[in-house]
Amino acid sequence: MDSQTKKVKSGMKYFFRNLFDMREDTMNHAELREMMEENTVIHGSNMWILMLAILIASIGLNVNSTAVIIGAMLISPLMSGILTMGYSLAVRDLAMLRKALTRFATQVVISLITSTLYFIITPLDIPTSEMIARTSPTIWDVLIALFGGIAGTIGNTRQKKSNVIPGVAIATALMPPLCTAGYGIATLQPRFIFGAFYLFAINTLFIMLSAEFVTKVLKIPAYDIANSKKQRKIKNGVAVITIITVIPSILIGAATVYSTVMERNITNYINNEFVFADTQVVQSSTDNVNKVISVSLVGDTIPDDVIARLERELVKYNLKDYSLRVTQNKTVIEGENSDKITIAIQEKTIRELNEQLESQKALLDEQQKKLEALERDKESRVDYIKISENASVIFTKLQDCYCGTMSGNDGEYAVLTASVDEPLSESEEQIIKNWLVTESGLERAELIITTPQ
Repeated sequence: MDSQTKKVKSGMKYFFRNLFDMREDTMNHAELREMMEENTVIHGSNMWILMLAILIASIGLNVNSTAVIIGAMLISPLMSGILTMGYSLAVRDLAMLRKALTRFATQVVISLITSTLYFIITPLDIPTSEMIARTSPTIWDVLIALFGGIAGTIGNTRQKKSNVIPGVAIATALMPPLCTAGYGIATLQPRFIFGAFYLFAINTLFIMLSAEFVTKVLKIPAYDIANSKKQRKIKNGVAVITIITVIPSILIGAATVYSTVMERNITNYINNEFVFADTQVVQSSTDNVNKVISVSLVGDTIPDDVIARLERELVKYNLKDYSLRVTQNKTVIEGENSDKITIAIQEKTIRELNEQLESQKALLDEQQKKLEALERDKESRVDYIKISENASVIFTKLQDCYCGTMSGNDGEYAVLTASVDEPLSESEEQIIKNWLVTESGLERAELIITTPQ
């Protein structure tokens, strides 16, 4: 390898090392420890800010307002204590860990009491979608907490603070699960208590582990502990708690993925295969235990061979373990589905009436056009009798006047026949022709003038 190649490789190595070096602008170890020590102290102002943030988050959950919930997460002081616990684990400072745990446990208790009192007092006791969303944590919540914790710790250890911590507070969502657990306590609903608190535990644990990981990556010196057995016991305890926490989220996540895929396949199957001109799907349900897809139809009856084909099509949508149950023209169904049936029947009736109305309208339009044509024809007719009478009065030389129209190669033209005692001059004939053109509305006129023999 020549010197030029070595120089290029060395330069690239230096470039990428600096590009991803997270230790470059880190706070010095003394400043970092001082900040972490400060995070273990319980201040009255922090408790008031925490309670106010809990109240804001509870109101946001209660009225289903995402913006209000985000605002509460931005002012919450919970994140700092979790990062301190991770830091103390990494540097093996058990005294700091105890103080951080005490502060954090106090904050959790105050948060639960505050949110519980709010939900006891508020007249709005119906769970919102924002609350329900916090009751079924999955493996994705673990990943969010893990990556968010890493980002939060990196941002928290910088000399110049950035907006990373507020962003992590929003992403990991520590406040809403606590408030949702308070709602569960206030309304005595275990699903909300355990589901929401489980999500809170996931976020707390993996933010803490992320903080421990980043602290070790930054190579912050650890304390030498005389009682290594106790240190080993803490590490083992954290590992066990981590495994116990992760396993349910993985199972829930797998079930959620499977359920989502099946629901999507069933929806695609119904939307793509149950397409008929005069038949509507008014109800569909799935029994995942017995693997049965039930579909209720209203409209023209679908023959058995078509239903058999629909059953065969299940394989195309990865639904080979499912069977199809089709109910046709069922007009009596209890509950909210009866409204769907009624609406479908009404829509079908309205559609048929609209088709009849369009047909009648087309027929009426056709008759109207014929009538208008007759009216135009009537208006376009020329009263040649009256023209004949007027010609005798206006042109006194004319006798026995008769008017009408004739057709030739050049189209229709007006004709006037009359007798005169003396022949008319060319100018007189032209005047009569011009008058006849005007009266008849035609472009040309001819005269047939006779004189006595």
